[in-house]
Amino acid sequence: MTTERQVEFTAADAVAAELVRAGVEVVFGIVSIHNMPIYDALLRDGRIRIVCARGESGAANMADGYARSTGKLGVVITSTGTGAGNAAGSLVEAWSAGAPVLHLTGEVASPYLGTGRGYIHECKDQLSMMAGCCKQAYRLWKPEQAAAMVRKAIQEALAMPSGPVSLEIPIDFQSAIIPNSQISTAETVLAQSADISPAIPEDLGKKISQARRPVIWAGGGAISANASGEVTKLAEMIGAAVITSQSGKGAIPEDHPQCIGHFASYEAVKDLLKQADLLISVGVRFRGNETSNWKVCVPADHISIDADWSAFNRNYEVTYGLLGDAKSILQKLIAAVDEAGASAEPAYVEEVLAVRNKVRAVLRETLGPYEQFVDGMRQVLPRDAILVRDVTVPANVWGSRLFEIYEPRTSIHASGGGIGQGLPTAIGAQMGQRDRVVVLMAGDGGYMVNVGEMPTAVQENLPIIVILFDDGGYGVLRNIQDAAYGRRVAVDLVSPDFVQLAQAMGFAANRIGSPEEFVAELEAAVARRKPSMIVVDMEAVGPMAKAFGGPPGAAEAFRPKKI
Repeated sequence: MTTERQVEFTAADAVAAELVRAGVEVVFGIVSIHNMPIYDALLRDGRIRIVCARGESGAANMADGYARSTGKLGVVITSTGTGAGNAAGSLVEAWSAGAPVLHLTGEVASPYLGTGRGYIHECKDQLSMMAGCCKQAYRLWKPEQAAAMVRKAIQEALAMPSGPVSLEIPIDFQSAIIPNSQISTAETVLAQSADISPAIPEDLGKKISQARRPVIWAGGGAISANASGEVTKLAEMIGAAVITSQSGKGAIPEDHPQCIGHFASYEAVKDLLKQADLLISVGVRFRGNETSNWKVCVPADHISIDADWSAFNRNYEVTYGLLGDAKSILQKLIAAVDEAGASAEPAYVEEVLAVRNKVRAVLRETLGPYEQFVDGMRQVLPRDAILVRDVTVPANVWGSRLFEIYEPRTSIHASGGGIGQGLPTAIGAQMGQRDRVVVLMAGDGGYMVNVGEMPTAVQENLPIIVILFDDGGYGVLRNIQDAAYGRRVAVDLVSPDFVQLAQAMGFAANRIGSPEEFVAELEAAVARRKPSMIVVDMEAVGPMAKAFGGPPGAAEAFRPKKI
């Protein structure tokens, strides 16, 4: 809706104008007395869609999911104090994933900042709270600087390594009349198109070409840099095995014979790494739960490509650190290798394929009836379907490993490990990719955290498909407690009738108890193109062949011991 604009130009108008200038098409949030002028400015401008979430936590997850599925800036608008605090956990998730998110939050009126006088929605130190969960946090100190500060926050969120940036704007500043100043900045910064890659040392191309048993480890940074094509090309040129982090799934098509995938902690992959003579890591954080808490050994020769200077030698020692845009750096490495020629052992690629097949076979042996679930999902879903995974046993065990991902930005998971963020993240992903099939894997325990966002999907007519694995509690923690203590506490839950709940929320829903029923329901949901839920009765389906005991070493870590 576009109406005749007011004559006066306010700081809120400057905010709306900067969002439009940055190409923002949708914002997520909760309207409040501490952000209403910004909402009104967006309404009057009329060029940005406003998605009304049911909670600030969900709104921030939606902006995160939108950013991850599109590579564009995600924007969330919250109130101050409690509203900003509600978004904090979700912003931690965006920070952990390196998602470019702009968080706009109100603040109390400027005369009352830091006074503790009890101004409504007051927080003792909101700026520090936001700084603790974001890449950066700013406060607008003068309303006339609104346009400049919004632009600065956007550029900071997008600049590699990307991440959430919070900007708080006191409520009295938002309606302040200000000059409509025209500010010019370098567009290349905003578009991330500047070549910031370093020169490649002369001996590096030769070193890569001479490697006989190379490994490429691709992380989320490869996805963020849009470097999946370069990762695949370099791997094929040098005959490298490709390991991915969970965030790096899609950096190479997972049906590629050289793609081992997200199996770094498996014994066969550990053995392969021990015998490797070169590691090239691309935007990898080497998280503890993906490396058996850094017990996975890597080759002494390690070329690390990253946009974050602090990544070098943080978890594994680096021989060569190349700081900058991964896509540009890989292009230069490919040119250097092309000139030098590659010489991987002819039998090595066959060995990589054997390891790829072995780790999958080992995992499949643990699944029992759920092997048919993963095969059915891959058979029914399009190659470009987006799979969002909350923290739940099926997602951890096989959703993040056996379900093949073929394209970047089609695999989204809880990088920070927090439960319950999957539903709003999937909503954001579907908002960004309305023509794609978006599927969420969630558990009954975590799902209840943000269950109130289901009407948001219905209101926006988003055809997300929720696969809800119902085992009556926190399955991951239950299994860890069984292994560590032989007893359980606070993990068994009473849940609603999820089918009735979903139907009341406007979802089509059904409960299934067998793999055959699941595949049929999934086919129907894909064809329906409306919000749908499939409730998997895990008791009826039956147990996995081997119970999931959590990340490697989880049970041992919780047993009593001397320190």
